[in-house]
Amino acid sequence: MPNDQWRRWVVYQVYPRSFADSGADGVGDLRGVLSHLDHLQRLGVDVVWLSPVYRSPMDDNGYDISDYQDIDPLFGTLADLDELIADLHARGMRLVMDLVVNHTSDEHPWFGESRSSRDNPKRDWYWWRDPRPGLTPGTPGAEPTNWESHFSGPTWTWDERTGQYYLHIFSRKQPDLNWENPEVRQAVYAMMRWWLDRGVDGFRMDVINMISKDTSLPGAVPRPGSLYGPGDQYFSCGPRNHEFLQEMYREVFASRNTDDAHVLTVGEMPGVTIPQAVLFTEPERHELDMVFQFEHVRLDTGADKYDLRPLHLPDLKASLAAWQAGLARRGWNSLYWSNHDQPRPVSRFGDDGVHRVASAKTLATVLHLHQGTPYVYQGDELGMANAPFAAIGDFRDIQALNYYAQAAARGDVDLAALLRAMGKMSRDQGRTPVQWDASPQAGFTRGTPWIAVNPDYATVNAAAQVGQPGSVFEHYRKLIELRHTDPVITDGDFELLLPDHPVIWAFLRRGRDAGGHDTELLVAANFSADVVGAALPLQSDWADAAVVLTNLTDTEPLQPPPDLKLRPWESVIWRRTR
Repeated sequence: MPNDQWRRWVVYQVYPRSFADSGADGVGDLRGVLSHLDHLQRLGVDVVWLSPVYRSPMDDNGYDISDYQDIDPLFGTLADLDELIADLHARGMRLVMDLVVNHTSDEHPWFGESRSSRDNPKRDWYWWRDPRPGLTPGTPGAEPTNWESHFSGPTWTWDERTGQYYLHIFSRKQPDLNWENPEVRQAVYAMMRWWLDRGVDGFRMDVINMISKDTSLPGAVPRPGSLYGPGDQYFSCGPRNHEFLQEMYREVFASRNTDDAHVLTVGEMPGVTIPQAVLFTEPERHELDMVFQFEHVRLDTGADKYDLRPLHLPDLKASLAAWQAGLARRGWNSLYWSNHDQPRPVSRFGDDGVHRVASAKTLATVLHLHQGTPYVYQGDELGMANAPFAAIGDFRDIQALNYYAQAAARGDVDLAALLRAMGKMSRDQGRTPVQWDASPQAGFTRGTPWIAVNPDYATVNAAAQVGQPGSVFEHYRKLIELRHTDPVITDGDFELLLPDHPVIWAFLRRGRDAGGHDTELLVAANFSADVVGAALPLQSDWADAAVVLTNLTDTEPLQPPPDLKLRPWESVIWRRTR
């Protein structure tokens, strides 16, 4: 196949802990994934992105890896993973592994050696520094920098054994690797080659824009009332980030990317800008295929993710359109509404009440008709919604639990309001078990699930949707099939219409169809619970355009373009060929 065929692929993310439990321990596993490959094949996805299944103490649900080349018994065995790779390949699908190489677990043998003594050969594999001069080691403010961890508290932990601090951008059990050390990089590359030799088809690389730090370790501006503040400017998209990724490409991917094969590389990059993303993904630079950026999922929050703000649709439209324009014909973007770190999109951007089905399909329509690689997060193809979490005991996520504990200790936060915000935005909302059927625990497990199943599973489940006309699942399937067959979606130009309209999201895609004809696709969606009309800035002959796909029924919309009228949460795709 052509080397750029990967641009037509659609990715499905499996968060294995919550996908399907083949036993009765309440935790999803690899054999659970194997048991539902028919579901993924019927949906039509090309790639399965598997969140971490490596050996791990599970401080951060597997994103703290203690052995890169083994599977945690919680999820199964290497033989199970080999079987998954083989079965996916037999069905024409590929497996992308989630890879965390900014940091390891503090239980990784590398870190065990590194912290054993100051003169250990692996001491410099991690970031070790002395306390600030004149301050008592291990006390607040004595850290080498005042950077704030993404999981609350300082980014440095005092180690009594060797009398130094080690750096961790996330949990204290996730020490950062020192990519300045070439031995670290070569060990990582060797491990990646080992997985590719085993049949893995690519990597989604967690916070890969944090592997290069400003080695002078400047201080951050502290938050009001705190000793610590965000230091991201000193460890995000650092001075050697591009150099390291180009080296990775040469060492790991170059010989494997041919006219017949392509290793998919996805860089998760919190805070990345459009100009930076272009540099990371321009094909001739040989770094990554695409970025996974966060701009659009931060529009409804303020100082942190629990500081909720109203979402204005024009802002959301503008964000996605800016990335369309900024990467056009140069770089490549991931398209997503949710993942294991985000709440359910139908509850966040849609309407999880009476219009749950319509809004779930509309969100999918709008996303999949942009240029980039669409990601379907497990359960979104069913229109799964946020669970009714109300008490701190409902939550499992270390990020949420740490935040709540620190807020409670300070005593300066309305804890009831915080719980309501956590109920809307916690990472746990994306981690409730997939709802397979209406049997106990939604068919996820025969035991007690590690986190509660959403009680709406009796009506919102796969068994009620697969093969059912008008279901959210079947709408996703049609969108994926459309991307596979119409190159305008992958390659065409993008033009946003009515950018300031408060509830109508409309845009054009222009390009050549599979037959080489000049073709335009018009997408229009109503993001409200009212019937809404709008005059699109289009020629009158659009009234004769063919309807490609609607989300409500197979009937025509109330009024065709250019003087459009849409029902609540209705979305339509039209096509005309010149």
